[in-house]
Order: sequence, then C-alpha cells, then structure tokens
Amino acid sequence: MGYKGMNPFDYTYTSRRNITYGKQGMVAASQPQASQAGLEILKKGGNAVDAAIAMAIALTVVEPTSNGVGGDAFALIWTKDGLKGLNASGPAGSLADAEKMKSENYTKMPEYGIKTVTVPGAPSAWVTLSKTYGKLPFKELFKPAISLAEEGYVVSPMVSEMWEYEFNVHNKQHREQPEYKAWFDTYMPMGRAMRAGEVFKNPDLGKTLRELADTECESFYRGAIAGKIIDFCAKYDGFLTKEDLATYYPEWVEPISINYRGYDVWEIPPNGHGIVALMALNMLKGYDLKEKENVDTYHKSIEALKLAYTDGKKYVTDIRHMSVKVEDLLSDEYANKRRDLINKEALMPEAGNPKKGGTVYLCAADGDGNMVSYIQSNYWKFGSGLVIPGTSIALHNRGREFSLNKEDDNYLLPGKKPYHTIIPGFLTKDGKPVGPFGVMGGYMQPQGHVQVVENMIDFHMNPQQALDAPRWQWIGGKKILVEYNFPIETYQKLQEMGHEIKYSNSIGSFGRGQIIIRQEDGILVGGTEPRTDGAVLGY
Repeated sequence: MGYKGMNPFDYTYTSRRNITYGKQGMVAASQPQASQAGLEILKKGGNAVDAAIAMAIALTVVEPTSNGVGGDAFALIWTKDGLKGLNASGPAGSLADAEKMKSENYTKMPEYGIKTVTVPGAPSAWVTLSKTYGKLPFKELFKPAISLAEEGYVVSPMVSEMWEYEFNVHNKQHREQPEYKAWFDTYMPMGRAMRAGEVFKNPDLGKTLRELADTECESFYRGAIAGKIIDFCAKYDGFLTKEDLATYYPEWVEPISINYRGYDVWEIPPNGHGIVALMALNMLKGYDLKEKENVDTYHKSIEALKLAYTDGKKYVTDIRHMSVKVEDLLSDEYANKRRDLINKEALMPEAGNPKKGGTVYLCAADGDGNMVSYIQSNYWKFGSGLVIPGTSIALHNRGREFSLNKEDDNYLLPGKKPYHTIIPGFLTKDGKPVGPFGVMGGYMQPQGHVQVVENMIDFHMNPQQALDAPRWQWIGGKKILVEYNFPIETYQKLQEMGHEIKYSNSIGSFGRGQIIIRQEDGILVGGTEPRTDGAVLGY
C-alpha cells in the first residue's frame, strides 16, 4: 500500500542536522544526486577539481531550475600553488546595440528572451579546470550526469517549487510565442511543472552531454552545437554570432580580498559583485561585534551592506569599463568614510565616490589539500526561457543586468561582460587555506556571504550552525526581509530604528549555501543549507 498525503514542505517541528566530518575528501552541493556524483569521482581517484566539475555537470541535470549548460560559472581553486580564480562568464554578442533597442521602444533590458542571452561560459569552465588541475579523464566526469539525464532522477522539493514558479510565468507570458516552444516541450512534457517525488528524464540533455564529453566542449563553441545556437539566435534576432562563440575562452583572474579579524576573505573581482561583500566586511571590521542576537549587530550589518550594495550597483560591471578602481573601493580610507555614515537610525543609502586625485553553489576538498569553491547559474531559474531545439540547452538571461542608460558603468556594449551576481567565496588565514564557502541566490549572495562570515569569525559558529542561523535580506531603500524564525524582539527594535522590516515565508528569498572547512589537523568539516535539498558528504 502506497504512502499518500505527504506534503514535502510540511515541517511542524524544527529540523536539526549535525556537521559532517571527512578525512580523505568532502563534497557539498544543493542536490544529493550531485553530491553523490562528486563523491563517486573522489572515490575513483579524482581530486577536488574533478569532483567539483562532476557535480557542476550533474547539477545541470538535477537542478535545471537554477543552472544549465547554457549558463555561466566562476571558481576559486586552492592548490599547492595558492589560490586562483576563474571567470567563465561571457560577454554580450557582437550585434548588441543599446541605441537600436531604445529605438524599438525598450526602456530597459527585458527579463526574458533572446536579447538577454550573452555567451554562455559554463562548459568552458569545466574543460579549462579539468585540463589545468584535473586527474581523471574529462569524459569520466560526465558519466554520473549522463546517467541521471537518460535514466531519470527524482525531482526534489526545492526544484519542484522553482519549476512551478517558472511554469506560471512562461505559461502566462510566452505560451503562444514560437521561440519558447522548445522550452515547453522539454521542461513541461506533461503540460505542467514537474512535482516533488516524480521522475524526470531528459534524453536530449544526455545526448548533449555525451557530445560535450566527446569533444571536450569544442562542439559548444566551435562545432555542431555552436551552429544550432547561432541558427536559433539568428532566427529570433539575437545578439550572438558564430565568431562570438568561436573566440570565447574563460579568463584566469587574480582573486580580491580584505582581511577581516585575521582572516582573508576572498572573492572573484568584477564583473562579479563579490566586492560588495568585501566592502561591507571592510566597514564592519571597524566595530566590535560580540553578540549575534543583538539589535546593534543586526543594524550595523544591514547598514554596511546597504552602503556597499549601493556602490556595487553603481560601479560594478566588466572591470575594463568600471569608472573607479577596485583597490579604491576596498581601501580602508573609503571603508572609514562609508562607516561614518552609519548612525542609530536606518539610512536611505546613496552611492559614494571612492575615486582618488543573484544559481547553484558547490564546494569540494580532497586529502591532498586541494579545495574548490564553484558557482554556476542560468541567472533567473531556467534563464531566458529559451531552449535550443533538440539539445535541452536552456540559454541563460544574464544580459538582463545590462543598462540602456549610456551614463551607467553597466551600459550595454558588444563584447562587454555584464554585472554578475554569482560569487564563490574562500577563507584563508596566515597564508593557509581555511576553506570554500558560498551562498547562492541572486542579490542575496553578498548578503549571505557577509552573514555566514560574521557567524563563523565573529560568533565562532561551526559551518552547519553558520548556515542554519536566521537570515535577513535588504531589498532596497530601508526595506528588510527576515525569516520566520528571526527573533521578534530584534524585529521590533529594528522597526523602531526606522527599518521597514517584514517577515517572509518565501523559500528562496534567503539564499542556499554550502561550507567546507579544513581544521588545523587536516580533518574536513562541512555544512549544507537547510533551505534547499542539499547534501554534504565526507569520507
């Protein structure tokens, strides 16, 4: 007799999970099947980079509502040679023309559709990381994902929730538009969203992954798949050309950091907005934050984040097009200047002037000391809402972040990378690795980074506790969302200080994170997000 009546979102009692330990390796991702893929690769003799790539590929299958083959990626990699950064985000196509869009009555970038599609970078990240640091053959890393795509996987609660949201959006807005047909055919095969507990098979994606494995992703940029992408873009008046894909490669970048109470906090430099988290922490290190559940702690953290974010939205874009320097934004002098604006009442933030004279997150570690912080995204759930027919490749909509205002740093230009919300994080201390961390979720990401860093460094929480703690999210002006378990006394005091604060029951509003920490004795300690379907596995 089957079990009936179960609600996958009904939890009457508070759930608690312990931290996870490992000795030889550890993996953490937002879906258990992806974590299993990473663990399988480690046990086959792969290293942390191999495991991270396998998880990233698997996540394109089991969490299509957040990432895919047609998305972007960033990574921070710790090896014996230190910390390296990879920016695998793509630029706007050669045909991008903001002035033409304005003449066609666009006042801002659309949320969905072909105009939002920039060059996808995720496949290039996989092959570049594998060639640079991997141990196992590249094709081996695809096997778990291909099996999940072709044999099917059970849809998880969080994925089903996001699937339902996207179905409602596209069913209402795009059902009759021909460019969206392949998306409905691929991801709505029963005419509705997939539900938690149902099995979903994606044979076209399995076929695509096999081709990427066999060609080391050359097909995506300079082969048969590239041709399909460009034909689709040409048919629906997109910005990408054959040359845009053929000439694209990811960039190795120098990570940026600030020192926070003896720990170095690392992020990828712009066009990613990890700098927002660093600017906020740079202000907060001027305070003595002793108590987590203290209204003054929350108030100062919120105000610092608001000021940092306002600067980020004004200045962050492709680093070649920024009107200010990264080192000026991260200077102690500028942090002091911005900190001086914080007082006892909630402020309405404005961007400062530092000039002188928004996804899946995963992490992995192995017994040889390698550690990876990796993030991958289609940006807005399924992305642009467009799927290349016959491939199951959902193209991301990262271009929606561009501005059509010529005065903005983030103005749309051909070959320019947009403001990017996905950010992997990493901690070191005295030149030694502490470990990777990340909180996915659009504009929540730097806010989540600040909060988990505070939790671990200021309040000495273990990785699981740091992720479990109630979160807040600034959404603009003086408006703050807090989780249902946020302390009511603090809520009321923040209201009195001028914060426009509201409780939110939205499952996806507060980000989804993973953390792996390496203790001084070499033991790995991991935590996974209670707000998603994640799993951290050690061995």
